Amino acid sequence: MPLTCRGRVRGQEPSRGDVDDALGKFSLTLIDSLDTLVVLNKTKEFEDAVRKVLRDVNLDNDVVVSVFETNIRVLGGLLGGHSLAIMLKEKGEYMQWYNDELLQMAKQLGYKLLPAFNTTSGLPYPRINLKFGIRKPEARTGTETDTCTACAGTLILEFAALSRFTGATIFEEYARKALDFLWEKRQRSSNLVGVTINIHTGDWVRKDSGVGAGIDSYYEYLLKAYVLLGDDSFLERFNTHYDAIMRYISQPPLLLDVHIHKPMLNARTWMDALLAFFPGLQVLKGDIRPAIETHEMLYQVIKKHNFLPEAFTTDFRVHWAQHPLRPEFAESTYFLYKATGDPYYLEVGKTLIENLNKYARVPCGFAAMKDVRTGSHEDRMDSFFLAEMFKYLYLLFADKEDIIFDIEDYIFTTEAHLLPLWLSTTNQSMSKKNTTSEYTELDDSNFDWTCPNTQILFPNDPLYAQSIREPLKNVVDKSCPRGIIRVEESFRSGAKPPLRARDFMATNPEHLEILKKMGVSLIHLKDGRVQLVQHAIQAASSIDAEDGLRFMQEMIELSSQQQKEQQLPPRAVQIVSHPFFGRVVLTAGPAQFGLDLSKHKETRGFVASSKPYNGCSELTNPEAVMGKIALIQRGQCMFAEKARNIQNAGAIGGIVIDDNEGSSSDTAPLFQMAGDGKDTDDIKIPMLFLFSKEGSIILDAIREYEEVEVLLSDKAKDRAAILKGKMIPSYIINSNPEMENEEQPSSENDSQNQSAEQMTSISQEIDLIDQESLEETSLNSHPESLSPADTDNAASVSPSEQNSNPAENHETTSLDGECTDLDNQLQEQSETEEDSSPNVSWGKKVQPIDSILADWNEDIEAFEMMEKDEL
Repeated sequence: MPLTCRGRVRGQEPSRGDVDDALGKFSLTLIDSLDTLVVLNKTKEFEDAVRKVLRDVNLDNDVVVSVFETNIRVLGGLLGGHSLAIMLKEKGEYMQWYNDELLQMAKQLGYKLLPAFNTTSGLPYPRINLKFGIRKPEARTGTETDTCTACAGTLILEFAALSRFTGATIFEEYARKALDFLWEKRQRSSNLVGVTINIHTGDWVRKDSGVGAGIDSYYEYLLKAYVLLGDDSFLERFNTHYDAIMRYISQPPLLLDVHIHKPMLNARTWMDALLAFFPGLQVLKGDIRPAIETHEMLYQVIKKHNFLPEAFTTDFRVHWAQHPLRPEFAESTYFLYKATGDPYYLEVGKTLIENLNKYARVPCGFAAMKDVRTGSHEDRMDSFFLAEMFKYLYLLFADKEDIIFDIEDYIFTTEAHLLPLWLSTTNQSMSKKNTTSEYTELDDSNFDWTCPNTQILFPNDPLYAQSIREPLKNVVDKSCPRGIIRVEESFRSGAKPPLRARDFMATNPEHLEILKKMGVSLIHLKDGRVQLVQHAIQAASSIDAEDGLRFMQEMIELSSQQQKEQQLPPRAVQIVSHPFFGRVVLTAGPAQFGLDLSKHKETRGFVASSKPYNGCSELTNPEAVMGKIALIQRGQCMFAEKARNIQNAGAIGGIVIDDNEGSSSDTAPLFQMAGDGKDTDDIKIPMLFLFSKEGSIILDAIREYEEVEVLLSDKAKDRAAILKGKMIPSYIINSNPEMENEEQPSSENDSQNQSAEQMTSISQEIDLIDQESLEETSLNSHPESLSPADTDNAASVSPSEQNSNPAENHETTSLDGECTDLDNQLQEQSETEEDSSPNVSWGKKVQPIDSILADWNEDIEAFEMMEKDEL
C-alpha cells in the first residue's frame, strides 16, 4: 500500500471483495517479482529474495484464493524464479547453493490447486482454500457454478512447465483437459467463446465475446502453449479463433465485443483496458498491421488521459476512470519495438515512464489512479506492476549486453514470468491429442508455422509502421474548434453553400472531397456496408466542422423519412417438392422492383441455375430457365440488370443468392434489393434475395433431388393447402413471426412479440447508392432500443448528441452501400444456434418450432445479461 507505506495483509485491511482473492498470505509481491530482479541484473538481490521466500513463505494458509491469480502470480512466480535460478547456477557465480527449492514449493502449490479440478467438465472451480481445498465445511468455498473463460483457460503454461520440470504429468493433463473442454464448447458457427461458463454443465452464462477481460489470456495461452510445448493442436485452435476475432471482433482500430451466436451484433459500445495486450499477441502471431493500428489508437487515448482508463467508449470517452497501473500496453509496446525496431515505440515507452513518475510515483512506490480525469490516487500497487510493468519497460530500453542471459530462450507467461523453451523436449506428456475436434480450414498465409518470421513482420522499410499509424493520429479528439462563424455570414462573402444530404451522391468525386473537408470520412466495413464518421477536429475549418455536423443530422432525418416511405416486409421462399412438402421456409429479402408478392398471388415453379451464374449478361441457357424460377448469384452488376436478363430468357421469377460465402440471416440483417436508378416498370417478375447459407439449402436440394419446386410468397403458405389436405408435421427454418401466425396459438404469438421487443436495435442507417456498384440502397431508421448492448455493428448517431459541441461530438452514421436493412423485426426471427442453422442434413429432421422458441428465450436472456454492463 504505497500511500500508507505498508504491505496489504489479507484480513488486516478492509475487504475489497474479489480483488483480494489474489492475496493468500504468501508474500505475493515478493514471489511475483523474483525473475524481474534477474532481468534488471539485480542478481545479488535475487539471491536474497529467494532465501526470504524459502525462509518465510507458508503455502498452507486457511485462506480462500483465486485459482487463476494464484496460478499466474504465485505458481508462475516460483517457476520463473526456478528457471532463472538454475540458469544462474549453471553460470557458476550465483545460486551455487540452490537445489530446486523453489520448484519443490511450486509442486506443493500445484497439488494444493488440483482439487479445484474435481468437476464433471474438468474446468476448475474459480476459488480454493489453500489449507482445506474444496467443499469441506471449513473450506468456505466450492459452491460456485461459474468461472470465466480466461480463468479456466490460463493454466497450461504453468501446469505443463511444472509437469516437465518435475516429471509429474498430472498437472499438464488437468490443464489440457480444461482447454479441451473450452474448445469443444466454442460456438461452432462463429468459433467464438463466451465470457463465463458453467463449470458443471458447460453452458455459456455470459455469451458476449471479445479479447479483453474474462477471455484475454485464453487466446494468449493457446498460441504460447504451441510455442512452449510444440503441440500443433494448440496452434490450430488459436488460428481458428483468431480468424473469428478478425472477422467479427476486430473493427480496426477498435476491438468490440460481440454476441457469440450473432457475431455481427456488437454486445457493448466500450472497450476495457485489458485488451491492450492483444497487439503484442498479434506480433507473436505475425499479423503486425492490425497490431500497429490498435496500439496507436490506445496510445492516443493514453495521451489524452495520461493513463489508459479501465474502460473507454468507442468515441474515446472515459467509461470507467480507474487505472490500477496495468502493464498490458507496455507489453504490446515492447513486442512492437522488437518486431519493427521503430524508435517511435521508444518514445511511447518514454511517455509511459514520464507519466508514471509524474502522476503515480509516491514516497513508498507507485500508486494506482483512482480517476484518470482528476489524477486522484488509490492506496494500491498490485504485484503485477513490478512483475510486468518494470520488466517490459526495462527490456524495451535494454541493449543486449544489459541482460545477463538470452531472453530469446524464454517465453513470457501472461504475468511475464519466464519459462525456458527447452521444456518442449523434456518429460513430454503422453496425453492423447484431442482427435475428436475438427479444425476449420483457413486460407491465411500468416498461418505458416515458421520461426522466426521477422521479414514477414517488418518489410525493410523504416516508414512502414509510420504509414500505418499516420491515419490514426487524430483518432481521439483532443481540442475544440473556436470562434465558429455563422454559416449565413460566410454565404455573403461569396462562399458556396454547404452540401446538403438530399443532394449527396457517393459517386461524385467533388462531393467526396467536400465530405473530407467537413471532417466526414467513409469507412468500408467487412460486411459490405459503409460507415459515415465525423471528427470535427479533422475538418478544414470551424465552419466546415459545423457544416459536417449539419450534414450528419440531415442524413439521419432523410433516413427516417425514406424509411417510412420505402420499408418493405420480408418474403418467404418455401420448398414444396418432395420430400420437403413446404416444411422448409427460408426468409428472403424483397426487391423494390418487379412483382409485389404482397399484392399479387404467389409464384410457384421449379428452380434452375442461370448461365452465366451472375446473370449479368444475356443467358446462354434460356431453355433451362424458361417457365422456371432462375437462381442467380449476387455481384458484378445491378440487381435490376439481373432481373431483366432472366426475364428476357422466360423465367417466371428470380432468386438472388449472396456471393459472400457463409453469410446468413442468423448473423446479418436482411435487406431489400434496390433498383438501378432508372425506370424499373419493365420488370414484371418477382425477385427475392437469400443469404449464402439459406441459398445453399436450395442448391444442396438440387444436387440431391435434381427437381426442386419452390413457392415465392409474402409469407409461408399452409402445408395442408400445398398437399391438398394431406397433414404434414410442421417444421420451419429462419421464419419470421408473420409466417408462424397461421400455426401458433395467439398466446404464443403475444409472448413472441413481447420477447422480440426486447431485442429492438437503435441503429440508424442511411440511404446511399454504393459508390462502386450503384446496385443497392440502404434505408433504415430504427426506434430507440432498451440497451446499448443491442446496437448494430455500425455505430449510430444519437439524437441526444447532435446538439453537443462539434469538436467533442464523434458522430457515426451507418451506410449500406450495397444493401437495404429491413426493420429490426427481422432480428426477432429464429436466429438459432448451430444445430438449427440452415445447413441441415437432408437425412435429418429440421428443427422443431418449440426448439426455436427455446433458442429465442436463451438469446433474450443473454441480451438481458449484457444490459448489466458487467466487465
